[in-house]
Amino acid sequence: MEIPLEFLSILEEKGYQAYIVGGFVRDFLMGITSKDIDITTNATPKEISAIFSNVKFQHQINDEDNYGSVRVIYKNSNFDVTTFREELEYLDNRHPSSIRYIDDLNTDLKRRDFTINAICMDKTGKIIDPLNGNLDIKNKIIKTINSPEKSFKDDALRILRAVRFSATLCFSIEKETIEGITNSKKYLKNISYERKKIELDKIFTSRNAKLGIELIQKLDLTDALDLENLDKVKDYSDLIGIWAMIDSKFYKFTKYEKELITKVKKVYELDNLNPLVLYKYGLYVNILAGVNKGLNKKEITEKYNELPIKAKNEIQIEVDEICQTLNKKPGAFLNDIYKSLEIEILTGNLLNKKEDIISYIKKNYK
Repeated sequence: MEIPLEFLSILEEKGYQAYIVGGFVRDFLMGITSKDIDITTNATPKEISAIFSNVKFQHQINDEDNYGSVRVIYKNSNFDVTTFREELEYLDNRHPSSIRYIDDLNTDLKRRDFTINAICMDKTGKIIDPLNGNLDIKNKIIKTINSPEKSFKDDALRILRAVRFSATLCFSIEKETIEGITNSKKYLKNISYERKKIELDKIFTSRNAKLGIELIQKLDLTDALDLENLDKVKDYSDLIGIWAMIDSKFYKFTKYEKELITKVKKVYELDNLNPLVLYKYGLYVNILAGVNKGLNKKEITEKYNELPIKAKNEIQIEVDEICQTLNKKPGAFLNDIYKSLEIEILTGNLLNKKEDIISYIKKNYK
């Protein structure tokens, strides 16, 4: 807490108002440690850059030098700093057409999403809470600052944020806010899949991912989010496992994630206790698929650990020994032999011992 309050003091010494706002204060009041520090101030981005040395300008809102925020690195801590502002008409259910810098904290707070995220702290640690967000924290309730329908129409991503906060904080969503979600969920179609995935990943990796997925279904957001097969998700402990079960073609993944998701989908249709399947696809992928089918993770792990080999290089014979046995030079035939050895050893028809393997090769290939 010392460094954030020191950051505020520096701004105030330069003649500006400055407060910690949002998730850091919310988490502080709940006894949760938070690393994300948002600052709201009447200093403009250019004025902030004149005070601190390590400043990165975030996206520009319009052509009038109005920026979404600046990121300041101060004493190895990240501060996302926004200037008091009014956001004018929203055009795409996500971004304001323009903003206007102002000099009033209360007006700035009223543009935010939920009351629990509009609580401030000054440089002395005093809590400033004109919208009674702390009361909603105590009552474990999520509600919008403005009318729910206006709030979600302005920025439809707030719908997913409501789900995320409900899941991660174990808070209920206020009845009127739920009604606003129901009436505004269609606007999620206008939000990029990239932005939606960021929020969904946070929901799926939270300690209450199950609650978050159930809430998406309860609020009937699946069509608006282009998510299918949420009911197939039984294991909520792994992000890749969840996405593999959902089977959505609209969201983008890294090459590595795509490969894993493809494997999980394929293995889901196979026997995850079969030694050949366990060997070919590995323990991780089989657990992701198997647990979602209702199999026991411990049983899958035990079956995998019982495998006589877990990789081709564990077969107890070298290439030159095979060539010597067959009196041949190395060639493509070696691949066929190794594939055969893998199957015979894994199915228990052949012991993984050099003398047994040589006998098998002589009998079947010489």
